[in-house]
Amino acid sequence: CLAHDLYGEGYRDYIMELNASDERGIDVIRETVKTFARTRPIGEVPFKILILDEADNMTADAQQALRRTMERYTETCRFILIANFPGRIIEPIQSRCAPFRFTFLSREDLTGRLRYIAEMEKVQLLEDGIDAIIEISEGDLRKAINILQAAASVGKPVDKEVVYGVVGRANPYDVRELIRMAMEGEFVKAREKLRELMLKYGVSGSDLIKQIHSEIFQLEIPEKWKIRLASAIGETEFRLIQGGDDEIQLSALLARLVEVGQIIGKDRE
Repeated sequence: CLAHDLYGEGYRDYIMELNASDERGIDVIRETVKTFARTRPIGEVPFKILILDEADNMTADAQQALRRTMERYTETCRFILIANFPGRIIEPIQSRCAPFRFTFLSREDLTGRLRYIAEMEKVQLLEDGIDAIIEISEGDLRKAINILQAAASVGKPVDKEVVYGVVGRANPYDVRELIRMAMEGEFVKAREKLRELMLKYGVSGSDLIKQIHSEIFQLEIPEKWKIRLASAIGETEFRLIQGGDDEIQLSALLARLVEVGQIIGKDRE
């Protein structure tokens, strides 16, 4: 909209948009960006606009090259950097920019937009499907739309099972059941549930460990045990990152949950 207001109908000739996740190297800055930025546009507006999406994914060398380009061509080009994690942008670039922070969308806004898209695309979107998409997207509309598109491509009504299936995440209810079994001392059943989740949803160990971490803090147990379980989860995640076997490491975590559950049970007696 801004570019259209500035340049009129031919605005596309005056802007360039790059995704820094795909084109994150220094060569792109030295060649593509520099070539675009240094030429003065023809018309009343004396500058062009360069948009760098996901700029926080650029390499350090590329960011340094971009800094020099921004300094040199301020008269002929304006730079718009879009980032999920502004802290990853080097300070010299941040100091040359006016920051605008946008909050995540509310549940109501996401729900309304998803329903509108589903209606326009003639997709059968069920209520539990909406809830699952909103939970996973965490207020990110673009992510929510991508999930809806992937779920719709399955060719079935979009419910929570379809959503969790396409994103490779376990149903939170199943994760809670997994934790409950372990905390109640049912290690064998919990291990069978673990295998079921990994096969049914294709969930990786690292993704499942994050879901377990989220659910741990909802347990009605003393604070000190939540802290110890969080520490155990961190150790498990570290071993997974180091190349440990998913099933073995998560089984060890389940065993730790069993031990904690037994200690808490004795304390309550």
